[in-house]
Amino acid sequence: MAWYDEAIFYHIYPLGLCGAPRENTYNGVTHRLQTLIPWIDHIRRIGCNAIYIGPLFESVGHGYETTDYKKLDSRLGDNDDLKRFVKACHKAGLHVIFDGVFNHTGRDFFAFRDIKEHREGSRYRDWYCNVNFSGNNEYNDGFSYDNWGGFNLLVKLNQRNPEVRDYICDVIRFWVQEFDVDGIRLDAADVLDFDFMKALRATANTVKPDFWLMGEVIHGDYTRWVNEGTLHSVTNYHLHKALFSGHNDHNYFEIAHTVKRLYEMGGNRPEGLKLYNFVDNHDVERIYTKLNNKAHFTPVHILLYTLPGIPSIYYGSEFAIEGRKEAWSDASLRPELHLSDYQDAEKNNPATRLIARLGAVRQQLPALSWGEYRELMLTNRQYAFSRKSGEDFCVVTVNNDDSDYVMTLSVEGGDSYEGLLSGERVSVVNGQICVNVKANSGDIWAPAGKVKKSRTRRHSEAEAAPADNAPKAAADTPTDTAQEEVLPKEAHAKEDDVKEASAEAPAAVAQEAPQVQMREAVPQPEDDRKAPDHAGLSYEDGIIRGLQEAILARMEKNGPVTDQMRRDVENNVYHDSLINWIKSF
Repeated sequence: MAWYDEAIFYHIYPLGLCGAPRENTYNGVTHRLQTLIPWIDHIRRIGCNAIYIGPLFESVGHGYETTDYKKLDSRLGDNDDLKRFVKACHKAGLHVIFDGVFNHTGRDFFAFRDIKEHREGSRYRDWYCNVNFSGNNEYNDGFSYDNWGGFNLLVKLNQRNPEVRDYICDVIRFWVQEFDVDGIRLDAADVLDFDFMKALRATANTVKPDFWLMGEVIHGDYTRWVNEGTLHSVTNYHLHKALFSGHNDHNYFEIAHTVKRLYEMGGNRPEGLKLYNFVDNHDVERIYTKLNNKAHFTPVHILLYTLPGIPSIYYGSEFAIEGRKEAWSDASLRPELHLSDYQDAEKNNPATRLIARLGAVRQQLPALSWGEYRELMLTNRQYAFSRKSGEDFCVVTVNNDDSDYVMTLSVEGGDSYEGLLSGERVSVVNGQICVNVKANSGDIWAPAGKVKKSRTRRHSEAEAAPADNAPKAAADTPTDTAQEEVLPKEAHAKEDDVKEASAEAPAAVAQEAPQVQMREAVPQPEDDRKAPDHAGLSYEDGIIRGLQEAILARMEKNGPVTDQMRRDVENNVYHDSLINWIKSF
């Protein structure tokens, strides 16, 4: 089990949230990132246990025209600010992933500047796609080149160039070594070269246990990207569209059909496609703006947190703020916010209470992260399904109609079931429960008294007040449940203890790993090749050496092996990481 399989993400667009100027004048450093430190407790209190933040690195404007991959944007601060932020997140039990903008760079990136200066004589002319010195552009460079989205501000990297590939892989290593990041969201993954993504995955397998790669993909067959060789997950734009239009059109068939299609795409297995689910982000309008009936905020988010996948909340949407796309600008989607303006939101804002409660429930019910999905009931305006993992079982009910609706549903085990949002209890009769689903609302039903709180070190256990209906909807639910601190101080591991545990982990893994698994993972030497000499090595070191040689052998079959690639393999002495690397071929 990896940390991201049970993640609940909080998505931050830092240039917006921190109120940075839209244009970078490169005129000194302003330490705005430190203003995000107080947000960490808020993120934990609403039940999130991971943060996706980006873009972060030096750029000209919106952040996606990178000019330096190894330097925090000076409008946000310096690298020490970013180190402190990630460290504070980790101390609070939050994993952190960065935006990786590797499809294109800005025009101020060193390689592009060299081309402008040395033209045909630049050693970096092949770092970009289709540089043509017979052409020109609106900047009057005297040459043309491929870009992203028709914007010459975003110069497309030649990902098939080994130097470019090695440079970006080195950036990933730098981010882990310098900032201790836990994963990367790949911008524009749907136009990245697949061999390039395989190289990124191979690097991800070596830099840190459970290092996560998630890609921005809009349309298509997600299995092209989500597999053992490329990415762990992609953005679920299919479900994003279905969630808001399915409510606006009173058409739960659209949502259920989308879920079924995606579930089948993952082999009808809960561990199949772990897609990154969201209802809004920095590129699309806020969910509260998109919904025709604001009361649908409640059933939309119940589905976000309970359908298969990894849920994410975009900063500010837990307060039900508005955000509408404007001509030629996404600024309204990326506003500056001050946490002081939302004090006690978990108590006083119905939308925030709902999000906090859903975060707590998801962490209390492993079935919502791991469970098999089964549709139980479906009409245009009502929808019910179950999630089951081992003995953990729950039923989810939602209703987008303006009237209450009674459902009779089959359940597994228990004498009575409890609505984890409403607090209501119903009896089990002949293996069924009969529940009244409130208008424009929903609930999560589980066997009464059997829900346990998650207390893993890396996961918060927020027990927020039960949610009302959405803002401006009638309040149907009790609000007297006390809030708890997400992670008590005594639950935090001391920093030195964490470092010791991390240092001891590789040896422990190697000792516990079954011999048969190792033998199966390491290919036997071919007849015309000399078997490797592992004499003088300990048993564990011999296993590691064998895995390294197996990886190099497979690399050689796929093409030239650079010195950097060889060093990457030789420097990786972690058994599980090497096993994963072999699986990625």
